[in-house]
Amino acid sequence: MAQREDIRNVAIIAHVDHGKTTLVDQMLRQSGTFRENEQVQERVMDSNDLERERGITILSKNTSIHYKGTKINIVDTPGHADFGGEVERILMMVDGVLLLVDAFEGCMPQTRFVLQKALNLKKKVLVVINKIDRPGARPEQVVDETLDLFIELGADDDQLEFPVVYASARDGYSSLEPDAREGDMRPLLDSLLENIAPPEGDIDGPLQILFSSLDYDDYIGRIGIGRVERGRIRRGEPVVLCKTDGERENVKISRLYQFEGLRRVETEEAKMGDIVCVSGLANLNIGETACDPENVEPLPFIKIDEPTISMNFIVNDSPFAGSEGKFVTSRNIRDRLFKEVETNVSMRVEETETTDTFKVSGRGELHLSILIETMRRQGYEFQVSRPKVIYKHENGKLLEPIELLIIEVPEAYVGAVIEKLGARKGELENMGVRDGGATHLEFKIPARGLIGYRSEFMTDTNGNGIMNQLFSGYEEYKGDITERERGSIVAFEAGVSTGYGLFNTQERGRMFIGPGVEVYEGMIVGECAKNEDIVCNVCKKKQLTNTRAAGSDEALRLIPHTVLSLEQSMEFIKDDELLEITPKSLRLRKRILSKEQRLKQEHRKK
Repeated sequence: MAQREDIRNVAIIAHVDHGKTTLVDQMLRQSGTFRENEQVQERVMDSNDLERERGITILSKNTSIHYKGTKINIVDTPGHADFGGEVERILMMVDGVLLLVDAFEGCMPQTRFVLQKALNLKKKVLVVINKIDRPGARPEQVVDETLDLFIELGADDDQLEFPVVYASARDGYSSLEPDAREGDMRPLLDSLLENIAPPEGDIDGPLQILFSSLDYDDYIGRIGIGRVERGRIRRGEPVVLCKTDGERENVKISRLYQFEGLRRVETEEAKMGDIVCVSGLANLNIGETACDPENVEPLPFIKIDEPTISMNFIVNDSPFAGSEGKFVTSRNIRDRLFKEVETNVSMRVEETETTDTFKVSGRGELHLSILIETMRRQGYEFQVSRPKVIYKHENGKLLEPIELLIIEVPEAYVGAVIEKLGARKGELENMGVRDGGATHLEFKIPARGLIGYRSEFMTDTNGNGIMNQLFSGYEEYKGDITERERGSIVAFEAGVSTGYGLFNTQERGRMFIGPGVEVYEGMIVGECAKNEDIVCNVCKKKQLTNTRAAGSDEALRLIPHTVLSLEQSMEFIKDDELLEITPKSLRLRKRILSKEQRLKQEHRKK
């Protein structure tokens, strides 16, 4: 077994917003990857619009830097548990991980999630305490908390002896001492070379490449990204592709790339330990192995966690269907969803009994909402149903997904949070007080109990609370949970909303639209203050007469309406409601638009 001292493969794992992508920026800058006069935007690794807007990493990405004659392949992984499918398979490509922890916040739920995966795979961990210059930073305590987390997650003795580097990614310096306030990234890079093991394997043996990621190019088609586990690979070479279902296919490597900085650079040859991109494998899927035709030995692939939440994607059949979207037919939607599954390993798409409905399952609401937002930006128009959790049956028992919910709120709001979560079958597991006075709460709660809770939480805490959730596992069904307690305000007829109509409706509840908005019968225009649906005429116009009386023409003062985001809209809808999604609009509606038909349906149920 040979070691390649000229290469290191490392993944960066962290909780959302702990500075992971900013740290990669600085490593790229200080290693000379960019020209001196090159204009480079911030968070260069967050390449798509959604990642930039939300400040989170959604897709894992590869880059590389050269330092002291060693090529360091860096993989930036998502920090959110909903994109866990990305994290798990990326760890297969690397020999060690940089665990980034905020010097103020400490270990958060997603830190626990990604670290557990790395420890299970016996990866060497280098801990980086980031944001040491932040007011209220407590680096020494955070190191102790990180050690506690390692012990809790069952790390072995070797993993518990983790090296620690202190850094400020924003200001571009690192140090082995927590009180440093200047310098550069060399201490971190030196520590990385020293502690992360080089790839080990048989360079002259028969070829094996394990594909952990997929990309797509409009010109060259599907691209497989993986690590050369054994041997060498050359451009134009024939290989045998070992499929996950046991089949074998003879294919040819048409093009071979390696990562240099942020670019894919074509190369003639790669060898054991290199992370490569390969084109020419049309039917490639994640988890498959390319082998030498003379020695076919497929590698085992990690089992990826199953989806926990599903939604129906339905062809839009509202009165406004086709007026704003470019792709509206069931064939368009079907093709797009099945294309997503090719690269998004933790998502499932199933066809249903009807041709216009597709069941899509993912790891959480955020996982599904990112897909919805991406599709609407690409010009798709469709409807979605309310998210539902995926149950399991084992030994005659009904099991449901349970989430670990971690909340930090000022003391004044603790009572309201515990009361609300208790009604949603949440069980308080842990409670403590942080240095800044915030109360730290840990709950175990059914995943269905969290659907629709985030917006209530923001209201109950006046926006001062932080909540993070993490999939804990499946447990026995916890019993019924009361759903949304308020009804909907539904439009009576098609038309354009008027100030007069809204003025007479706003005392019934919270409005979601303002004047001058086109509506149709059955469209939801607000939330009723009572637990019942009411139908209101928001298009009503004032009678134009020439009689006037003192005081009858009071000014129409409209209360500002609430604009729901995509996630809030998904959480708001009930089982008999749908969310209509177009490139320009989000509209809530009843499944059955006609009031008479809805009443008949309710009568039949009784």
